Amino acid sequence: MNTRIFDARSERDDVPVARTANGEVSGSFAGGAAVWRGIPYADSTAGPHRFRLPQPVQPWTGVRECVRFGDVAPQTPGFVPVDANLRLGENCLWLNVWAPAPAAATDEPRPVMVWLHGGAYCLGTAAQAIYDGRRLAEAGQVIVVGVNYRVGALGFLDLSSLGEEFIPNLGLHDQIAALAWVRDNIAAFGGDPGNVTVFGESSGAGCVTALLTSPLSAGLFHRAIAQSPPATAVFGPERAAVVAKRYLELLELPPDRVTELLTMPLERIVTAAGTLFDEVPTREPGRLAAAPVVDGNLLPAYPSERFQQGRSHRVPLLIGTNKDEASLFRLLRSPIMPVTPDAVNVMLRSVAAEYPGLSHERVAEFAAAYAADTPRGALLMSTDAAFRMPAQWVADAHSTHSPTWMYRFDHATPMLKAARVGAGHATELPYVFGNFGSFDYDPTFWLGGRKAAQEVSGRVMRRWLAFAEYGVPAAIDGSKHWPPYSAATRTTLVMDSVDRVVDDPDRDRNTVWGDDVVGFY
Repeated sequence: MNTRIFDARSERDDVPVARTANGEVSGSFAGGAAVWRGIPYADSTAGPHRFRLPQPVQPWTGVRECVRFGDVAPQTPGFVPVDANLRLGENCLWLNVWAPAPAAATDEPRPVMVWLHGGAYCLGTAAQAIYDGRRLAEAGQVIVVGVNYRVGALGFLDLSSLGEEFIPNLGLHDQIAALAWVRDNIAAFGGDPGNVTVFGESSGAGCVTALLTSPLSAGLFHRAIAQSPPATAVFGPERAAVVAKRYLELLELPPDRVTELLTMPLERIVTAAGTLFDEVPTREPGRLAAAPVVDGNLLPAYPSERFQQGRSHRVPLLIGTNKDEASLFRLLRSPIMPVTPDAVNVMLRSVAAEYPGLSHERVAEFAAAYAADTPRGALLMSTDAAFRMPAQWVADAHSTHSPTWMYRFDHATPMLKAARVGAGHATELPYVFGNFGSFDYDPTFWLGGRKAAQEVSGRVMRRWLAFAEYGVPAAIDGSKHWPPYSAATRTTLVMDSVDRVVDDPDRDRNTVWGDDVVGFY
């Protein structure tokens, strides 16, 4: 089959132009890739659409210039680095596309990789420099799509208990709308709508594991990658209603005036949400204020239950965590994760109260096994409860019916080791995207280690790209063979300066958990 990717037109300069269902869009060239920024996949969410499902984009005439990022979804300043030139706003349902250049006829459409950014469901944007998809597009001749979606109060704070004007899981609905846009439009950029990999990190990976169990996302992607997914951080409707009530209290808004949220100044909505998002994990360590919610529609049940029942989508899955996840939260002094012995012990008591099957003796076993009364033990406990065990529970269940691969990312630069961060949360991101140049002076290389890191990054990128193209993270460059995962062996690729394949590398800690799937519902 001969497929025309996109046209290069010379009016002032050569610019790539693609024809979407809503109209033509022009981008720019960067290195060996064409890039479009800020393509709308749904209408603005301002005004009456603030808490409603994403609405279709109105078609346009002529060529729409897409060279700048759109609005960053409304959020309070946090530990996610966002360029000062970007603006917050409610016209935030847009995406970026990177495609190999030059535009030309090719024999086959290329695999598509759709990125969902992280940020604890309340922060972040597809405009962050670390998520620039150019190097992935160049290295793998793939189409990379970065999705911007609603976060925080407007995306993952379920207010549906307050009235029918409010729809739960709007951030997930936005992502599904973006995936539908990819299905309908990506061929114009040279992509194969029949070979779409959705991948994400942290809360973005939590979205991936949620979408893997949602009937509404069926058929919209064909492979999935979940990097450090908080897969069990999903609320039930009762829990969501408690959080919604507290949000109204912070706004000093009585329930009979709840519709004022539809017209209230954005700053007031965001400020109260910021207070709530700090308050909840401080009072209840291990919990987030904003998260996906079991709504009976997009999420018919807890994703962990759907995985256990064998009801996740039949697609290949690549999943894993970083060795030292919790260390970053200690460094940033973020309340999002419990990282002190006191906070971890409060978390354990809370879990015991919600799971009648977990006796006080059982909780004491957890605390003793991790030495949770020590700083190091508390970090280990937090890492496992939030990320490693949820990823393992997903892999155990999903691997019973679909090819699954598990990794543990252990690599850390000398500087990160000296700072006691190690392979902390999100430290794999520059390795996946090949973007060590996201900072003019990357502090992680102040003590050297760039050459080794670039070699690790090359292997990571090649595996992710092979998975996107073939559904297998193949060792096509002669790297260590990576066998599939099963619950019996828990075969894991440990990624470091030298990759190792290890069966059940965290066996000692796994035995403590037994067969229980424990979540923060």
